[in-house]
Amino acid sequence: MKKKVKEAVIPKGREETVRQNIVSVLRGQILSAREISGEVHVSEKEVLNNLFYIQKTLAKNKNHLIIIPAECRKCGFVFKKRERFNKPGKCPVCRSEMIKEPFFTIK
Repeated sequence: MKKKVKEAVIPKGREETVRQNIVSVLRGQILSAREISGEVHVSEKEVLNNLFYIQKTLAKNKNHLIIIPAECRKCGFVFKKRERFNKPGKCPVCRSEMIKEPFFTIK
């Protein structure tokens, strides 16, 4: 029997890393983590994890990751002091689960 010779698989080279893609998508746009994950084609969890490190890096370069905080749709409570980037589960005031997710942009 003849054996097929397998050619070496060469992965496609990426022009930018995931974090660089996220930064380029966020410049001049206001997007949620879900919208960013759709643009960059990575999971929402990975986007949230990368946003933490992007915020640190941008602070060194005198740019800022602007976070528009999550807000309760029922009573209007704004999660201003929240340090995590993901959407909260419940409102501490009215216990509603109808919460707008936070939005991000870079300036």
